[in-house]
Amino acid sequence: MTRSPLVRRLGTALVAGSLIATAAWGLARPACAQPPAPQAASARLAGRLPDAASTAAVPAPAPSVAPTSAAPATKGTNPYGLPQLWREGDGVTRAVLLGLLALSLASWYVIISKLVEQGLVARQARHVAARFWQAADVTAATAELAEASPFRQVAAAALHAQERHQGLHAGVDFADWIDICLARAVERAQRRMSSGLSLLATVGSTSPFIGLFGTVWGIYHALTAIALSGQASIDHVAGPVGSALIMTALGLATAVPAVLGYNALLRRHAMLLGELRDFAGELHSVMLSLRAPG
Repeated sequence: MTRSPLVRRLGTALVAGSLIATAAWGLARPACAQPPAPQAASARLAGRLPDAASTAAVPAPAPSVAPTSAAPATKGTNPYGLPQLWREGDGVTRAVLLGLLALSLASWYVIISKLVEQGLVARQARHVAARFWQAADVTAATAELAEASPFRQVAAAALHAQERHQGLHAGVDFADWIDICLARAVERAQRRMSSGLSLLATVGSTSPFIGLFGTVWGIYHALTAIALSGQASIDHVAGPVGSALIMTALGLATAVPAVLGYNALLRRHAMLLGELRDFAGELHSVMLSLRAPG
């Protein structure tokens, strides 16, 4: 049967409407089936329980750092140096410091004075080698020497021995008598030239132990103070112990120059003493040759 155009248009409209409605329902259904957003859930549960995700997302507040009032230490300063050791030390500590200072000053005085003295003796030895043996006689040659020269003292002893060779001394052979008097003069000159060297040897051997005693005494008091205060951190231990160790350094600083000076002076002393003994030996031969017959 033939359908009218109106019926066909109505059927077409119904089919198109049903297709559009089906498509719209299909698009709207997934959106309606989705779970609520976290923000909406957090908004709904804000009045009852805090949301775990939102709580974890919020960063913890940074700890506040209180401003320190202590000023940084000045670069190059040492609060535990020698002045601090002197101020906080007791009587024993100060006595050790003063003792090391006295030994150091004494050793330096000996070193400087003996260097000057040995320099003068070396110059006098050169003068004897150049001019003494060219003189007319021993008396004139002796008068040209310096008053404090050990060479003059030896030559004066030889002249004095020649004058004293009389009486009971005349019974002794003249050669033996001159030899005895010259040996005594050389021995006296040696004692004077070596004076002070024993002090350097004493300072060099005892100063390290004196400094070590001061170190042990200082560490004992430092550890006692730390134990009483109950603070054993590095800043409370290093300072007092380091100050006590200064005593060992001072002992070494006193001993090392004394030992070096002793060795240098002893070497020059042996050289000059050899020059004096050679002079005495030559003078002995000259005195024997000048002795009048009979």
